[in-house]
Amino acid sequence: MSPAARTQSFLAAWILALLAVFYAFPACGMYSWLAIGLSAAGAVLVGIRLHQPANRLPWYLLSAVVASFTLGDTTYNILTDYLGYVRPFPSPAEVFYLAVYPMLAIALLVFIRARSGADNRAALLDALVPTAGLGLLSWVLLIAPYVHDTDLGMGEKLASVAYPLGDVLALAMLSRLLIGGGRKPVALHVLAGGVISLLVTDVVYGLRQLEGTWQVGGPVDAGWVLFYAAIAMCALHPSMRELTTVARTAGSRTGAGGRRIVAMALAALIAPAVLLVEDLRGGVEDALMIAAASSSMFLLVIARVAGLIQAQRETAARERALRITGADLVGARGEDEVGKAVVKALGAIVPAGEPYRFHFHRADAAPDTPTGLVGTGWVTVADLPGEAAAELAGFEAALYAESVSGAWSEGGLPRRNYAYLAGRPEMLSPVQPAFEALMAQGTLAIDRITLTNEINRRSSQDYFKALIQSASDVILIVDEDEQIRYASPSALPVFGRTDLVGTSLYRLIAGTDHTELRQLLEQVRTGRGRRDGIDLTAISGDDLLLQVECTCRDLRAEPAVAGLVVTIRDVTERRRLENDLAHQAYHDTLTGLANRALFQSRLELAARQATETYRSVAVLFVDLDDFKEVNDSLGHAAGDQLLVEAGRRVAAAAGPFTTVARTGGDEFAVLVENAGSHSEIEWLAVRIIDALSQPIEVADGTGGRHLVSTTASVGVAAGAQATEITELLRRADTAMYLAKTDGKSTWRRYQDELHDAMMRRLEMRTALNEAVSGDQMRLRFQPIVDLPTSEVVAMEALVRWEHPVRGLLGPNEFIELSEETGSIVAIGSWVLREALRTFAGWRQTVSGSLLRYVSVNVSARQFRAPGFVDQVRRVLAETGAQPEWLLLEITESLVLHDADQVWQDLRALRAMGVRIAIDDFGTGYSSLSYLSQMPVDVLKIDKSFIDDILDNTQQLALVDTIVSLARTLDLAVVAEGIELDEHRQVLAGMGCPYGQGYLFSKPVTADQIGQWLYAHSY
Repeated sequence: MSPAARTQSFLAAWILALLAVFYAFPACGMYSWLAIGLSAAGAVLVGIRLHQPANRLPWYLLSAVVASFTLGDTTYNILTDYLGYVRPFPSPAEVFYLAVYPMLAIALLVFIRARSGADNRAALLDALVPTAGLGLLSWVLLIAPYVHDTDLGMGEKLASVAYPLGDVLALAMLSRLLIGGGRKPVALHVLAGGVISLLVTDVVYGLRQLEGTWQVGGPVDAGWVLFYAAIAMCALHPSMRELTTVARTAGSRTGAGGRRIVAMALAALIAPAVLLVEDLRGGVEDALMIAAASSSMFLLVIARVAGLIQAQRETAARERALRITGADLVGARGEDEVGKAVVKALGAIVPAGEPYRFHFHRADAAPDTPTGLVGTGWVTVADLPGEAAAELAGFEAALYAESVSGAWSEGGLPRRNYAYLAGRPEMLSPVQPAFEALMAQGTLAIDRITLTNEINRRSSQDYFKALIQSASDVILIVDEDEQIRYASPSALPVFGRTDLVGTSLYRLIAGTDHTELRQLLEQVRTGRGRRDGIDLTAISGDDLLLQVECTCRDLRAEPAVAGLVVTIRDVTERRRLENDLAHQAYHDTLTGLANRALFQSRLELAARQATETYRSVAVLFVDLDDFKEVNDSLGHAAGDQLLVEAGRRVAAAAGPFTTVARTGGDEFAVLVENAGSHSEIEWLAVRIIDALSQPIEVADGTGGRHLVSTTASVGVAAGAQATEITELLRRADTAMYLAKTDGKSTWRRYQDELHDAMMRRLEMRTALNEAVSGDQMRLRFQPIVDLPTSEVVAMEALVRWEHPVRGLLGPNEFIELSEETGSIVAIGSWVLREALRTFAGWRQTVSGSLLRYVSVNVSARQFRAPGFVDQVRRVLAETGAQPEWLLLEITESLVLHDADQVWQDLRALRAMGVRIAIDDFGTGYSSLSYLSQMPVDVLKIDKSFIDDILDNTQQLALVDTIVSLARTLDLAVVAEGIELDEHRQVLAGMGCPYGQGYLFSKPVTADQIGQWLYAHSY
């Protein structure tokens, strides 16, 4: 016995026992009655917990109904038994009694909405007709006497009338619930019995109250006990779950059955019967209510008839659509055309504007399954297989049809077809007959097409024989003893021999695969296991090994074959290609190392194993420093050579028990499984940096050889959980980028504060994108002086960033970031425009007219931006500046990369009148021999050369050589970073004409320069 059945049995016995106590011991009646009510209310809550209905609200309301009714009885008993009131009415108990009816009505309404899915106009009208009739009876028998009783006060009248009205409301809800379509579960019948018991008992109670014969403890009380018990039993029955789910119907719900018509007819006769009875008694006292009830029922019937007419029209339209579809299906020549015809018909039978979805899928059926339509009906979308449920998502219910069609090829299996039409339940019910008829027609059409195809197939057997004769696959027929009885002509090119008939099949296959071949043949003979696509090693006539794919079919039952058909396909070349492709898919084509996909896969496996063994894995990210400079200066071919050698060195340093991968352009990653202590991993990072710090020889595109000194930045992170893979990679990446920002050629192990620093860097990148548009850029100007005379001859424009939070930032804090993000182009354009606009203003003053030019730095990215030369021309025109007032400072690497295009642009700028300077000369990859060819005018010696000229004779000689060479090539020289007067004197003595630095002035604002110019004008 199930828990629910045991609980029901126990509750029934308990209530019967309490009822016996109630009647046997009137003195304990109040307590036994209270126990009965609270037991029933509690049983409803137990039923909710046992059966877990989809919607618990109506059941909680039913529990509250029983509890409220019981509290009303208890209150009444206290008033009469303990406080001495004699038949108090109305009393505080009425509050609990009258609360029963709205809660009961709401609970029934929730059931109605859940079972119908939405409004059902036909069922509602069918329910209202008998409700109107019974409401009239309630008025005549119960309500009117109270209304016309002059001895009752207003409160007594209202309370007396409220009970019959509550019964009518409950009756209306119950009628609508029962008239709704679909199967009626046991719980619904029990619930209906309980509510009817309540209504009947209330009527008897009302009549006895009118007669003055009501007594507590009489047989009428058993009716309320039955109501309590029915509510409890209903909640404890497993079918109670169906009361909050959509009711399934087998056809249209708009039609009216025989019993329903009889019920509505009897209800319609109530008004004339009441009128007749009152007339026979000598006077019609309720003419107004009789007229109102008659009119209401008449209008309800008219509305019902109109609904039936509309339903008939829709049915006729569906039948017409089915006739048209039948003609289309007769002419269909394939499954696709059948499917199109069915989809078109569904669009016709489904009401316009109604949302729906159609899904069709098939599966193999057993060989001897009969064909035809197997079944139709309703199904819950949530209970369908995954693919179908996903296709029909958004709908709760669907109609389905299942059919079986014949095989489309000889030896094939029949197919089981499933069709689903999902939509709102109130739409599916009237459409169901048409849907089933349509599916039957579609099934017949597919069977007809299948039969036609079978006839055509058999008439084409000669054609297929010719195909076999020319097939590239080797087709063999094998007897029971594995002797070959037939071999197709394609055996010669594959095996190099034609004398296969009478040979054992095992002689064609290498001995290492005999067991697998034997298992294949056994599985086919017994009809179990796989039958297709096993890989074997075959032996050709030249004793060469071949990779073949072998399939087998059991055609012993076919008289024309009477054996096993073995098909052998030579896949040697395909397998080799697949292996090559697999290797390419998981390895870097340039370095031969693992690629990102293979690295990720091995990392996931290592992390899972580390989780199981409580070990740790470590990841090292390796990024070559300034690799772009090699590509820019020596070309991509040299860069590729550098990457290959770098990958080899990283792998050698990491050792054989690690995975080394190339994960990006100049990025490598190292996976260390079962990582030891932090010191071991850090020592590995040091070895990698040392290995990559040694110069690497590469060749440029012209055949020249170069020794490239490169370094690497390494980020280290370790973890032990499989769920930390993404976080582990992120940490290693963060540590690597922090190593770069710390000066490169070093390693960093991830720590939380590194992540914070990286986040600050990301915030800077974001803020930098808005710096120009947000008017946050500022210019500072540093004078360039004539070293012999200390006269100011020019200005260099230097950019600063007025960060909204961090204040004024120097270029070393944001220029590198702007290069990475590309915002350097916008910043450079702003600097060029503002510098020329400011300089043009200075030139209007007396002292400012003596200034020769303003120097502006141009990044390589800005210079290579399309239209840079035109931009310079446009800015000169907009600011009114002369071309000779502008000196553009570029880097050596820019001149050496894409030399033809860059030099062409430089010549165009010089032809315009703009002068060009090489900034930080001597710190790049160029050689002095390039100077004679470069289209430049000025060399700017880097500060690092100037700092040591007082103490280092070699440095002094180098600077002197640069100045002499520039003089020979007719190039002006500007020394940067002059901080001491001794620097100025030495540089002037060697013939360096110009210089700048803190000795003369730090970078100052345009206003300060303007004040200085104004002061020197007088």
